[in-house]
Amino acid sequence: MKRLKDFAISVFRCTSLGGGIRLGRVKKGVRCSVVGCENEAVRSLSSEQMAGVGLEVGNVRRVYLCEEHYKFYKKRKRKEKMIEAWRWKT
Repeated sequence: MKRLKDFAISVFRCTSLGGGIRLGRVKKGVRCSVVGCENEAVRSLSSEQMAGVGLEVGNVRRVYLCEEHYKFYKKRKRKEKMIEAWRWKT
């Protein structure tokens, strides 16, 4: 039981310090899915989340984005959410 508690504390310290535990393909070094970009990916999203953003990606199930394209994605989604909120506001 003590080992499990020590492990949980060490994991908490890693994640709270910003190190985080990255699993999957991003950790392994997959490249950005945007056409023409060769940077290393930092985030992955589903292709449904990428609909209407304006980035050219192939017909894939998961989309991997580098830091630059993820920042662009966040800006576009923020604007989209704001417009949608205005639309439904009475």
